[in-house]
Order: sequence, then C-alpha cells, then structure tokens
Amino acid sequence: MEQYKIEEVALDQPNLFAKKDSGITRKLQYSKYLNTGQVVVISGVRRSGKSTLLKQFSDRLTNYNYINFDDERLVDFRIQDFNTLLQIWQKHFRSKNILIDEIQNVPSWERFVRRIHDEGYKVFITGSNSKLLSSELATHLTGRYKNLELFPFSFIEFAEFRKESIDLKTTSNKAKAAKLFEEYLFNGGFPEYAKSRDKEFVKKTYEDVIYRDIISRYNIRESKAFRLLSNYLFTNFTKETSYGSLKKVLGFKSSTSVREYVSRLQEAYLLFELYKYDYSLKKQYTSNKKIYAIDNGMRNEISFQFSEDRGRLLENMIFIELKRRGKELYYFKNKKECDFIIFEKNKITEAIQVATVVSPENRDREVDGLLEALEMFKLREGCIITEHQKEKFEMGGKTIKLVPVIDWLVDKKLLNKNQLSRNS
Repeated sequence: MEQYKIEEVALDQPNLFAKKDSGITRKLQYSKYLNTGQVVVISGVRRSGKSTLLKQFSDRLTNYNYINFDDERLVDFRIQDFNTLLQIWQKHFRSKNILIDEIQNVPSWERFVRRIHDEGYKVFITGSNSKLLSSELATHLTGRYKNLELFPFSFIEFAEFRKESIDLKTTSNKAKAAKLFEEYLFNGGFPEYAKSRDKEFVKKTYEDVIYRDIISRYNIRESKAFRLLSNYLFTNFTKETSYGSLKKVLGFKSSTSVREYVSRLQEAYLLFELYKYDYSLKKQYTSNKKIYAIDNGMRNEISFQFSEDRGRLLENMIFIELKRRGKELYYFKNKKECDFIIFEKNKITEAIQVATVVSPENRDREVDGLLEALEMFKLREGCIITEHQKEKFEMGGKTIKLVPVIDWLVDKKLLNKNQLSRNS
C-alpha cells in the first residue's frame, strides 16, 4: 500500500477509537494482562465486545498505537506494509504500546507481532477466528502470548449493563431478577442487543460471520449446503450427533465435508462441540458429539423453534457460562447420562446436571445420571441446576444439591474462584 493511505488510516482510527464508549468492566483480572510481558490475545465471536475490551485496556495505558484491520481501506495491506505502519507510529505517537483489532485479516501477521514483541513493545491483539490465531501463535509465538477468550455478556454483566442490581434477599428483588433472567435466557448476551434490544442486530451478526468470516474467507462453494448445516445444528443444539448422521440427514457427499464445515463454525465461535468423556482419546474423538451455540438469542433468531426448547436453552446457557469460566468440559454417558463433567488437574472434579424442574416424572432420570457419574469418578457430591428449586438430599451415599440457576450464576465464591483461574 502507498504510505499516505496507511498514514491516513493510522491517524483517523485512533481518534475514533479514543471516543469509543468503554462500556462496563468485564469479569476478569485486568492487571493480569496489563502487567504481563507477553502478547495479549483477545479472541471471540464477532461483536462480543473485543474492541470495547481493547478500549478498556487502552484506558489503563498512558499512550498507545492503534489500528483496526476490519477496515475496507486496509484490504490491500500486506506484511511488508507493517514496517511502514511502525514508522508512522514512531513518528506521530512514539509509544511502546500497540493495540491491533482483527489482526487475522493480514496474512503472516504473526511475524510482525513476534518482531515488535522481541523489540520490547507491549502488544494487545484481537481476532475472530480461533484457528487462524492459534495455529500462527503456536508456530511463531510459543510461550510469548497470553490468551483471553471473550464471550457475550454473562448474566451478571448483562444486569450491570442494564443498571439492574441482582439482590436475591427480598421477594420483590427476586421477581425483578427473574424477569431479567427470562430476557437473558431467550435473547442472550450480545452487548449490542443489551443496549438496543434489536434482535435484527443479532441476526445480522450471524450473517456477517457466515459470509465474511467463513464462506468468503475459505471460498466455500457449497454455500447453500453449508448454511443448511449451520441452521440445522443451531436448531438441534444440545443434542447428540455424528458426522455420519449429519451426512445422511442433510445429503452431503461425504462425512469429511461435514467435519470440515463444523470445524469452520467452531473456529468462528458460532458453535462448540462437546465430547463424551472417555479414558481412551480415540473413543472420545469417534463418539457422538453434542453441539452448543455461542448465544441463545442468536440461536433463536436463525433456527426453527419448538415449545420444548426452554430446557435446552437453559442447558446451552449453562454450557456457555462454564466455558466463560474457563472450564474443560465433557458429557458423561454410560447406562445413564450426565450433562457436564469438569476436568481439572488431571481428574474429573465436578458433575453437573441441568433440568428446568426436577419432578416425579423425571427425577429418576436426572438423579440416576448424576449418581452414575459421581460413582464413576469417585465424587462425593454433585448438583442439578434448575430454574427455581433449592434442595439438598442424600442418595446412594452421595450428596445431591438442587441449585436455582440465578443463585448459581451470581455465586460470588464460584465467580471469584474462576476469575482467578480462567483464560491463562
């Protein structure tokens, strides 16, 4: 690119960035990333708040250089242009802090980031594609970066953004929290939705990811089939599936194509695969997977909906919250099934079942699946996250807790513990 064009963008963007709303403080340790000598990599789905988080980091710096590569004026920017950009920054800003948005849009970006890091610059970067980031980082920045995966708002962040206090001490306040939770359960936590309540924004974000980040980037020719697969998975989220069954149901020519397309959806943070836990890694990879969506609101906007979806929306929301807390998750299935088991420090440490309500009709199924997981992994207690029930009882020598979902979402002990351990 010509220098004057790069300089124009390099001077325009920081002015706009400086005026950007810093938003609410996210539930993470800012000092952990500001005080590290490593490159800070913020990754996550489009419009989850990565640029706003970058702005929050900039507010804690005395000065900085900034550029956003999700700008049509930089479409021809190449790796050789980075040196020109660096010279422009040195001329106008003279800062050792560099903030770069959507860096994956520039091929071979990691070579530049490694060089400036080695030269003593403090670097923050954001990106919306996990594979493009992770493969380059693993190759060129091993041991030099700290990853921070950002998700749409948690329930607590959603409430703070709406300036709502979650106080569960009185009946009146519990009712307010329940009303807010109902909206969050069905409409999700994308920051722009929390601000505008515009569901069309969520749908447009999905379309941008599908076309710009996947179909266009990877030149997917079977775009209609790809979209059909995506819609099918969003509609059938939380259910077990396999590449072979998807091939048959949707008429794909091979399971390999299905596997590749599902991987693209994961890389863009639209969907997640949950593996069945097994001591054999081979069996883990070949067993059926369960599919979860990045956000309930997005899922509801682009899929077919059914009356029984409430329970699945609750399960999906719990899954995303566990991911947000940095947990390594699996599902358990033997004779019975348990929704989530958590792997920490080389062993299973928790088992969690999710049910809107535990009733006489489903009690055996929900409790027996949890008990089987507790017995298998020698755990003393487990929990069933419900909508409203709170109970504690002993069964089969194990302690079973029924925990209301709002209590679980706002449990300060859990949040503080996970805030210290997540996103390393």
